[in-house]
Amino acid sequence: MKDDFDQTSGQAEKNRPTKPSGTLIWYYYICPREVWFMSRQLNPSQENPFIEIGKLISEESYERERKEVRVDNIVIDVLKDSGGKVLVGEVKKSSRYEKSAMMQLCYYLLRLKYLGIEAKGLLLFPKEKKRIEVNLSPEIENELENAINEIEMIKQISTPPKLKKTRFCAKCGYIEVCWS
Repeated sequence: MKDDFDQTSGQAEKNRPTKPSGTLIWYYYICPREVWFMSRQLNPSQENPFIEIGKLISEESYERERKEVRVDNIVIDVLKDSGGKVLVGEVKKSSRYEKSAMMQLCYYLLRLKYLGIEAKGLLLFPKEKKRIEVNLSPEIENELENAINEIEMIKQISTPPKLKKTRFCAKCGYIEVCWS
């Protein structure tokens, strides 16, 4: 992936034909089937109460901050200046999905880095009153490179990846599609 970016000129990601959205990064760390569904614009059930709760928490939390900033195909939940440094916040309803939330936030930090913007990350779990500082490291960048490559492979296969029950299935917006 590093070869696909021109980091010195500030012309970020020009050579990369496709870039996954932050949502696909999030889903990748939860379930590859969700990546496949989302890549085909098969959205999860919007009547799923867990999705509705998540939207409500995002809308009502951190009202004084600049919210939902779009950069290309990513949407940053909270963006603010913190003592001259850019702070990127990702709001989630629960730390149950902490790994996927962290990788989604790191992906945003990576994308901003390639645009010449150094930023720090903050995972925000308002219902739990929990905040976790997140920094991009070379190890996380490598992990994201691998995830992006795997997402591209998942998007190109003709059928969804094999069904595998996980601890996330019970609250998933695709539960009816997968298990019916």
